[in-house]
Amino acid sequence: MAAPRVRASSATKGTLRLVVVQALVLSLFLTLFARLWYLQVLGGESYQAQAAEQSVRELVVQPARGLIVDDMGRPLVASRQSWVVSVDRTLLHKMDEAGQEALLRRLAHAVGGKYKRIHARTLLCGEPDSVTGTCWNGSPYQPVPVADDVRQQVAISIMEQGEDFPAVLVEQQNVRAYPSPYGINAAHLLGYLSPITESELDDAEAKDDQSVHGASVVGRAGLEKQYDKYLRGYPGYKSVAVDSMGRVLGTTGETAGKVGDTLVTSIDARVQAVVEQQLEQTIRTARQTRDTVTNRNYEADSGAAVVLDATNGRVVAMAGFPTYDPSVWVGGISSKALKRLYSEKAGTPLLFRATQGQFAPGSTWKPVMTAGALSNGFGTDTRLNCSSAFRVGNRDFKNYESGAYGYIGFDKALQVSCNTFFYRVGYSFWQRFGSDVDDVNAKDPLVSTAKMFGFGKETGIDVPGEASGRIADRTWKLAYWKSNRNYYCKLGRKPGTDFLHRFAREFCLEGFAYRAGDAVNFAIGQGDTIVTPLQLARAYAALSNGGTLWEPRVAKAVVDPQGNVVKRIKPKKASKVKVSQADLRYIDTALQGTSRTGTMAWRLIDFPLDQVKIRSKTGSAEVYGKQSTSWVASYDKRYVVVMMVSQGGTGSGTSGPAVRKIWETLYGIDGMKVDRRKAAIPGAVPPAALPTFAKDGAILPPVAPRSRREGRKE
Repeated sequence: MAAPRVRASSATKGTLRLVVVQALVLSLFLTLFARLWYLQVLGGESYQAQAAEQSVRELVVQPARGLIVDDMGRPLVASRQSWVVSVDRTLLHKMDEAGQEALLRRLAHAVGGKYKRIHARTLLCGEPDSVTGTCWNGSPYQPVPVADDVRQQVAISIMEQGEDFPAVLVEQQNVRAYPSPYGINAAHLLGYLSPITESELDDAEAKDDQSVHGASVVGRAGLEKQYDKYLRGYPGYKSVAVDSMGRVLGTTGETAGKVGDTLVTSIDARVQAVVEQQLEQTIRTARQTRDTVTNRNYEADSGAAVVLDATNGRVVAMAGFPTYDPSVWVGGISSKALKRLYSEKAGTPLLFRATQGQFAPGSTWKPVMTAGALSNGFGTDTRLNCSSAFRVGNRDFKNYESGAYGYIGFDKALQVSCNTFFYRVGYSFWQRFGSDVDDVNAKDPLVSTAKMFGFGKETGIDVPGEASGRIADRTWKLAYWKSNRNYYCKLGRKPGTDFLHRFAREFCLEGFAYRAGDAVNFAIGQGDTIVTPLQLARAYAALSNGGTLWEPRVAKAVVDPQGNVVKRIKPKKASKVKVSQADLRYIDTALQGTSRTGTMAWRLIDFPLDQVKIRSKTGSAEVYGKQSTSWVASYDKRYVVVMMVSQGGTGSGTSGPAVRKIWETLYGIDGMKVDRRKAAIPGAVPPAALPTFAKDGAILPPVAPRSRREGRKE
């Protein structure tokens, strides 16, 4: 009877196991169905949205950057459409190395470029093998432009063969164009653009600045940098659907951007063209002229020219040499081109000599020294000996351009550029106030006057990166000695009798001492004092306008695309020089004499000085180991014209003809005839009004009152 009971118990257990398994399977299916219901019903919309986002990419539409125009509305910088081929680094890096190389080689062949260059442009700056000037310094998440100004046929072909070019985008973008009215260059003034850096983008995002993005280009120099926030506009955005390979399937939406504002400048293209041409021609002529001192041609390694409106400090024209083609930056500069811009052998073309070049001013310094002397004890009736030499200690300081004229006044000393006259002025102040070489705080009226005229600090011009120049006074000399003492002391301990070793020993012991030789050199613009051409032009403008120092301005106004004035950029007074009007008039009259009978007179023969009363001062600055620097500084009651040629020879000899030509351009002069209707600027007066912005987008010359059209005479 026991056996049947065992079989029943086994059957019961088997049934129980089957029920458990069935329940487990059922619960799994219920869980699966519940999850599917949740995903498709409750969470469906959310996941659909996420899926849609993964198939839609948002592209930035770069806005057209604003124009930069001259005082008559002529475009100096504009924008144009260009077909640009870009590579999406995110999609590119989803491929293996072989796939990446194959794609970039195929793309290089299509656009007619080289694989190495295309590959180099996809690298982030700082990555291994990246090359400055070629690598991408923008956002790593933004498509990287690898080919610019691609022919339309090539661009369309790449778009039509999207399956062969995954991760490649082709679109039209706005790039900078340089119309060059009258053939002007103005590269240093205008500046250039380059892609925004990641740190700049982070800063913009922290400030909630929506005018920039990962594909933005921003101003790096000149007006492009100074007024970048107005010129750049606001970007637009375009959403495009893409497949899993990154191929564009269509546009799903677009947000319009805002075109950048127009920057109106005080530059006049006609005057700028003549200034640039005359500066370049002067340098080329100097290079073919024999220097009788060194018995070789002048190096004429660089130069600058400035034309200011003396009444308000606005820049009418400004040029530097050597220069470069501003379009070299469009689409990304090559490493070869970038290297040349910084090359000393090429003359460092990126350096703007008008605002960044620093040179000994030579005799153009003397009018400022005259103002200092007349304000501190000397008089217009003072007579000092213009001898051939002036002895200080055991050294004779000689005249450069002039001979001996006997006892003369400041007026004659300025006209004939007598060094020994001003040596005596500088020595007199040194004896009275500064013969104690250890007294770093000794009074020095000439130094104080130079600083009062704005030298030794930036002018405040709205072109970034200007140099401050240097006033080589007692404070500077002591600081220089402290910073260089160890080097010269070490050099002086080495055997040697040449000039360098002898100088090193002397400098080591007493390089801090401000001696009489320093004082007399300072009085004629020699020694360690250096100025920029713009600083000198501003100081001469103060002589012209009665003593007002202006902060020079290139920009006049910002105007939006509808022609409304967004911002007027008014001239700003920096200070007033504390020199009496009588003394300023005396200097003014003396400098008229320089043009009529002095060192500039031979360059102004048969020039209508009775109608265009040019005041002028020439200069030939000597620098140890180099040829003389040529200077001419001139002005009337409206304009200031300054030209400088480094290692170019004498002042009037080298720069005189070009300065005359610029004055003839400003006033429409032909021989002895002055016709202001033929002047580069209508009426020979810079326009106070802005250009006229027509409703159809055209920019027309400003409408000036009749009295301004007719101009005015002194």
